[in-house]
Amino acid sequence: MDFEELKTFTKVKLKNLDKCFYPQINVTKSQVVEYYIKMAPKILPLIAHRPLVLTRYPDGVDGHKMAFFAKNAPQGTPEWVKTEPIYSSSTKRNVNYIVCNDIDTLIWLANLAALEIHMPFSILGELEHPDLLFFDIDPEVPATISDAAEVALLLKDKLYSRGFTPFVKTSGKKGLHVIVPIVPRWRFEQTRRFVHQIGIELAKENSIVVSEFKDTKTPGKVFVDYLQNSTMRTMVIPYSLRPTPEATVSTPLEWHRIKRGLDPLDFNIFSVTQHSEDPWRGIFNKRERLSL
Repeated sequence: MDFEELKTFTKVKLKNLDKCFYPQINVTKSQVVEYYIKMAPKILPLIAHRPLVLTRYPDGVDGHKMAFFAKNAPQGTPEWVKTEPIYSSSTKRNVNYIVCNDIDTLIWLANLAALEIHMPFSILGELEHPDLLFFDIDPEVPATISDAAEVALLLKDKLYSRGFTPFVKTSGKKGLHVIVPIVPRWRFEQTRRFVHQIGIELAKENSIVVSEFKDTKTPGKVFVDYLQNSTMRTMVIPYSLRPTPEATVSTPLEWHRIKRGLDPLDFNIFSVTQHSEDPWRGIFNKRERLSL
């Protein structure tokens, strides 16, 4: 789309569309907006009814000093953007989180230079009861994403053996994310303990795996991170851009694509829009029940 087409596509008042957000590959704000428009049919069903956290890069990825983490909806947020006040015990006040259930809000987030978008593991009305289990497969150098892929496959087999159907995506950086949709019946301390226990089992079975936070920086190990399974902790949303020089994307994949040689650079703002498959389509149609 050219600038004028973008502006007629949405009620968002788009600005500075020619600003360069990814200078190494010359990707402009206009291309970022267009990317999120193309990916909206895949993104919106996955993030609906969830309070979002943004990482904004008003000067692009080379302006990291100007990047900032944003929970509160900014001043001047349009009335048509849905927000939800959620009390923060740390700040002793309500935070007005943005909720993105429609394409105009997604475009508005791109217009804010929210290159990264993050979501929690529970939805509005059930914030203390997660509907996702989250496994962050995080390799420590010299371990690579190939090692993370091997651990993710071991995790997949273990979850399948328990009757669960896991889904996988690249983190957009060095690791992988595995999730399992669940009935929102249990509290976070229960799901966190469950995810941790799976990591402990994997660590006993494979020497490359570590399951405890104290071991996360051990060279050559792969940490099965359970700690994000907490109230209002987040993961980067499926299909979110990442602030890498190559504009990589956190990309849902079919399990057969998880193997040694997997390269996160293959999944970027240009290539992901060409994928016809939708590996996470309908993931909430079947929610698992835990035996706790």
